[in-house]
Amino acid sequence: MRQFTIHILIALLFCGTANAQSSMERIVDLTGDWKFEIGDNPDRAAADFDDASWDEIHVPDFWENQGYPGYDGWAWYRTTFVLSADRRNDALFLYLGTIDDVDEVYLNGRFIGFQGLPPPHYITAYADRRWYYMPTEYLHFDDENVIAVRVYDNEMGGGIVQGSIGVYRDRSYLIPDQSLRGPWKLRTGDDMERARVSYDDSGWNSVLVPLPWETQGLKGYDGFAWYRKDFVINPALRDQRLVLLLGKIDDVDEVWVNGRRIGKTGDMPMEGGTFFDNASFQQLRAYYVPREALNLSGGNVIAVRVYDGFMHGGIYQGPVGLVRQDRYRAWAKENAGEKGKGMKGLFEWFFGD
Repeated sequence: MRQFTIHILIALLFCGTANAQSSMERIVDLTGDWKFEIGDNPDRAAADFDDASWDEIHVPDFWENQGYPGYDGWAWYRTTFVLSADRRNDALFLYLGTIDDVDEVYLNGRFIGFQGLPPPHYITAYADRRWYYMPTEYLHFDDENVIAVRVYDNEMGGGIVQGSIGVYRDRSYLIPDQSLRGPWKLRTGDDMERARVSYDDSGWNSVLVPLPWETQGLKGYDGFAWYRKDFVINPALRDQRLVLLLGKIDDVDEVWVNGRRIGKTGDMPMEGGTFFDNASFQQLRAYYVPREALNLSGGNVIAVRVYDGFMHGGIYQGPVGLVRQDRYRAWAKENAGEKGKGMKGLFEWFFGD
């Protein structure tokens, strides 16, 4: 029962992107023969790694069915694909189905995501559906892209075992009128002074948003961290009512614009929140920005306080930027069916087809 409870817990934690599967359209089919080699070597993540001597096995299927019976431990998969330039503005995801037991995924040599934990703190994720956001900044258009997947199998079956493997676009993605994706400042810890416009963040790390902070030097970090971003409003938006989109955040957050708090999602630990926090990690962050909070003709500062309670953390996927209120309202109405699922939706996902 304890092991079964752990499996449910992991599925509940990471099925946020899977709930959106109905809006996903596969644009590249990645089922078929992939390069494969047992053992472990971090050099295998590199885009230019020479895998010519590797075996080829079919994906998806257990590696035990393809010449590796009884093998438990580390192994790597590699494959390539090409995306046309007209996909540059799409929200793109890599779907790897289910993987037994633990995985790390690299796109053109860049770490983009993981599920489960290997020993010594082993947690299986064999039941989780692997959806990984693919940052435009990491992709090559009209050219070859390389996927490398590091897999750890603890017992019995292992590998990329089931699913319609491929690259997908999210048809329900709300494209901001002004994108704020790309480099942001990030620092771990908690200090409310970081919400101030004049706070000195010159020594902070630069990270890509959206993408989990674990993929950017903070693997294994749980706790508080702050993001900051400077921006100037597009002149075409100065007379518009605006909504700030901050994608999806794991787990809870508070947001300030020019030192004024404009909203929060979930409860911080001191407010009684937990890392479950009523599935807040699934929710698209959208905050109305009062006009008086904005500097319409000069610089503005966004500060985001985040608490992550378990495993993945940070602003990890989804649209990041400013969108006109009328466009957001129309989008929210059209996508109302995906809202309010909460824990009921999570259990339906886990026990459903």
